Amino acid sequence: MLKIGITGGIGSGKTTICKVFETLGIPVFYADTVAKQIMTTDTILIEGIKDTFGAESYFNDGVLNNKHIASIVFSNETELNKLNALVHPAVFRAFDEWDAMLPKHLPYSLKEAALLFESGSYEMCDKNILVTAPHALKIARVTQRDNVSEEQVLARMNKQFTDRQKLKLADYFIENNENKSIILQVLDLHEQFLKMTE
Repeated sequence: MLKIGITGGIGSGKTTICKVFETLGIPVFYADTVAKQIMTTDTILIEGIKDTFGAESYFNDGVLNNKHIASIVFSNETELNKLNALVHPAVFRAFDEWDAMLPKHLPYSLKEAALLFESGSYEMCDKNILVTAPHALKIARVTQRDNVSEEQVLARMNKQFTDRQKLKLADYFIENNENKSIILQVLDLHEQFLKMTE
């Protein structure tokens, strides 16, 4: 079974595109969603976070103290890198477990991750898709979706590789610019992936 990575900058619409793949029967591993879940279930990760950021990283009931973590990593890149160095390997482990449970007859699966290239996890995939969208459109989508300012969106964008950097690492592209049909683009890639597994 092929492992296909899919990523895109904030507001590119990668999650929407993954939903189209799911309608074709392709399972999708949402790395960012899983990352949030395992921060309260993966014992190795929990111990690493406590050791690095203090016991107050978790409340007594085991819930992650988001405010405490955010106050440390939000404006400190060194501390953010420490957190990512703990979380990314745990997500890799979770992906391997998820992948091992999939039915073997499936042609391919998708791994959706905002930091697919930044984390190096693209190297664990056979092929990688980059979802692109015009800069202004991405900002408009996120400000509306998350009810945040343009400055806040740009701050998030600055923590990710630019599309130009990602283009060098991607094998396939989907343009989500509201002019080209994303469904037709997904169907085209789906056919290509099916042929690769024949």
